[in-house]
Amino acid sequence: MSSPRLLDRIERYFSLAPLADAQVRTVGPLQVPIGSPEWPYPARPLPGREGEVTLADVRAAVALQEQAGLPAALEWLGDRCRGLATVARSAGLAVDELPLLVADDPVEVLLPAEVRLYLVGADDPRLGLYQRLAELAFANPRPAATVPAGAGGGVPDVALGDPGPGELPPTEALRERVASGRTVMMVAVDDGQPVAIGSHQPVDVDGTEVSEVVGVATLPRFRGRGLGAGLTSALVEHARQTADLVFLSAGDDDVARVYERAGFARVGTSCLAERPAERPPR
Repeated sequence: MSSPRLLDRIERYFSLAPLADAQVRTVGPLQVPIGSPEWPYPARPLPGREGEVTLADVRAAVALQEQAGLPAALEWLGDRCRGLATVARSAGLAVDELPLLVADDPVEVLLPAEVRLYLVGADDPRLGLYQRLAELAFANPRPAATVPAGAGGGVPDVALGDPGPGELPPTEALRERVASGRTVMMVAVDDGQPVAIGSHQPVDVDGTEVSEVVGVATLPRFRGRGLGAGLTSALVEHARQTADLVFLSAGDDDVARVYERAGFARVGTSCLAERPAERPPR
């Protein structure tokens, strides 16, 4: 299904997405969005100039990010520039190659009967808890069988009680994005507690809407029940009401195969380079 025009539209999406949240600086052939650390964006090569990126460019972009209190990160479409991974590694970054997929013929995936799905509003008082859920879920990507509930030293399911403000991430940037419609967030709730989270992020790309599904995460103890697939299915259904292209990057090939069974088609590879110590497990 991959085509140059399709990848061009995804590239255009990535170029436009930071503009509402950040000032974009140019470092050689790299665009470096500088905004709030609450909502960071990776640096990206200018379309058509991927092959021009040098080690000095990457180091300068990373220095600019870190001076602004942002994580060092560089992202690009691997199909457009295979050699950039070597340059990024030479700059001390670790590179992940992630399957890039688009919603081709989406299949409705139903959630278990006892799980309810909610669209999150900007005034939701539990917004910080939902963000904390995502942090905890991504902090431990292992399957549920290897993370027994209550196991000592394991990652807790989530701060299910009443965590204090100091235990929750800041929400100002996310609330503004949800209020403006730039982030559409859904949460799956089981027995009154949030157990899975995900979003899609629509952007007007030259008069047509494109949206990326991001941050789909399920707490370890609740994995293996189809929550991630069901949540993604609902996000795609919502996004396709206004967007004519919906895409995502899968954490690995196994995750990509799950999405392919739900009607996604692989169109390429998205590469992400970060400082090794800062890379969240996927």
